[in-house]
Amino acid sequence: MPTLNRDIREQLLTYDEEFQKLAKLHSEYESQLRQLSQASYLNLEDLQKEATLKKLKLRVKDAMERHISQRLQHPAAR
Repeated sequence: MPTLNRDIREQLLTYDEEFQKLAKLHSEYESQLRQLSQASYLNLEDLQKEATLKKLKLRVKDAMERHISQRLQHPAAR
């Protein structure tokens, strides 16, 4: 099943503009989180930003999973 999800994800990345935007956002949030994690010290503002980024990243991932789930339920739709 993971291969099927991966295949669908690749199709969506190729053909679905909304999924492409979600994937880009997810990547941007991941990059920002990686930058924060490299800091030796996080002040309160950084900690709040980190928590917000994690929530946003999770929301985007959930939206991407919904797209994949919809494609599994309706494979002919593009």
